Amino acid sequence: MTIIGIDLGTTNSAVSVWKDGKSQLIPNALGDVLTPSVVGLDDNGDILVGRIARERLLTHPLLTTSAFKRHMGTPREIRLGDRRFRAEELSALVLRALKADAENMLGETITEAIISVPAYFNDTQRKATRMAGELAGLKVERLLNEPTAAAIAYGLHQQKPETQFLVFDLGGGTFDVSILELFDGVMEVKAVAGDNYLGGEDFTDAIVDDYLASFGLTVSMMERKTLASLREQAEQGKRELTRHKPFKLSAVVSGELKEREVSRERFEALVQPLVDRLRRPIERALLDASIENDQIDEIVMVGGASRMPVVYGMLSRMFGRLPAAHIDPDETVAVGAGVQAGMKERNEALQDIVMTDVCPYTLGTEVAMAYATGEYESGHFSPIIDRNTFVPVSRVKRFSTMNEEQKRIVVKIYQGENRLAANNLLLGELEVEFPPETSGIRDIDIRYTYDINGILEVEVKAVGLEDVHRIVIEENPGIMSREEIERRLTQLSALKMHPREQEHNRLLLARGDRMYEERLGDEREWIGLAMQRFEAALHRQDEQEIREEAERLEQFLNQLEGSRH
Repeated sequence: MTIIGIDLGTTNSAVSVWKDGKSQLIPNALGDVLTPSVVGLDDNGDILVGRIARERLLTHPLLTTSAFKRHMGTPREIRLGDRRFRAEELSALVLRALKADAENMLGETITEAIISVPAYFNDTQRKATRMAGELAGLKVERLLNEPTAAAIAYGLHQQKPETQFLVFDLGGGTFDVSILELFDGVMEVKAVAGDNYLGGEDFTDAIVDDYLASFGLTVSMMERKTLASLREQAEQGKRELTRHKPFKLSAVVSGELKEREVSRERFEALVQPLVDRLRRPIERALLDASIENDQIDEIVMVGGASRMPVVYGMLSRMFGRLPAAHIDPDETVAVGAGVQAGMKERNEALQDIVMTDVCPYTLGTEVAMAYATGEYESGHFSPIIDRNTFVPVSRVKRFSTMNEEQKRIVVKIYQGENRLAANNLLLGELEVEFPPETSGIRDIDIRYTYDINGILEVEVKAVGLEDVHRIVIEENPGIMSREEIERRLTQLSALKMHPREQEHNRLLLARGDRMYEERLGDEREWIGLAMQRFEAALHRQDEQEIREEAERLEQFLNQLEGSRH
């Protein structure tokens, strides 16, 4: 049974497999190894995933959505037309498309996968990712932390016997930093830190927000199509700035064309607060790992947003050396997930690799603190497993009841770093009642067990009593019940994905529609005529003619877009 590796990203996703002694990325129907994490509905209500959907973000903003990974594990629903989807369901549709690509290349049914998650994803977000896999028809063999996958991809286990390195993973929507150490053939994660709400999307938003502010405009004043166009221009402009070329943002607002030039200097000033936010998790990870900056042997860059010169420069100044960039940052995690899939299959070539990982957050419970006056104050957080503890791990801590007449306790399970329980994430709770004939102060042992997939089990036992009360944290905030999962699985199964063989033609039509809306004057007229010619060929259903016209239209659109740069 073949196991695939999947990088489920905010901006792009990818799928890989261990084959012929290496991790290989699997191309989609368009021949690309990266599939945009964008989902939409076409005019017939069929599901579109990837580049076609991304092209329609501008032309059909009410039928298309992106960046939904940021809402994983929350009850938020995203509306597409007359349907509503949770982030888990949208992610499942992306996973379903990747699964189909793998099955097409490998010629077999795929049922098992390794899926990567940001190291700083909390318990709820990890459960949501596992659920997305289940909704896509996949058994998730393991959730693999993205920086760990990146380290595997770089093959750093084959370098010198002792190496300490930092993985800097800045994706479209999340940011992770991990400190890893190689010693005696064991790759050990020493510390992780990050920000689940910081990524390349925020750098794009900074450009758009500055444009709007310069004309006294706000997001609420803009049409969705205009905003989508500005975001697309800002995204492309970030790439231009990499080559030191300024770019212009332009939009027609209330019948008036408004343009603003963005230079590299202007951009770097705008995003300085975001760059400062990148530094803090790095400093915390170094502190947790008890490592100085100059003890880091190599810096590994992961995620497309890490390409930005402002980010590259910050890291170079911070560590006094240039980061490594041997593998495309967009592909690194998927390559590592493919290696991990091979390890899961117990491939002989990978038997000598030993990996360890850590718990990214502190896990604990709510307690009441006693004061010298005899009074109690509830709501305090008592850690049981500290962040960056090696996993799998099992820790027990003893507590006592507050008074002799107490007949029950409620153990509230939290995840976070704040000293007050209410400021951390409530994962669940477990109620324990004592036999009615017992009395007196009772000692309570609370054991937390955390595995390599980020699954937490809590056991509560009153000392002197036989009963052990146990809960595996499943009913997290925003997570669906088993009945809800089954219902939504049935609904998703009924949705039709657009046929693979029509992908290229549909992409050309979506791209042409988007460019037609962007352009004015003669260019718009030329695009319209070219589209009519291609649609006429599609209508006549002559395959040779369709191929020729598709090639002609693609060359024309490429030439037109190239003239803008």
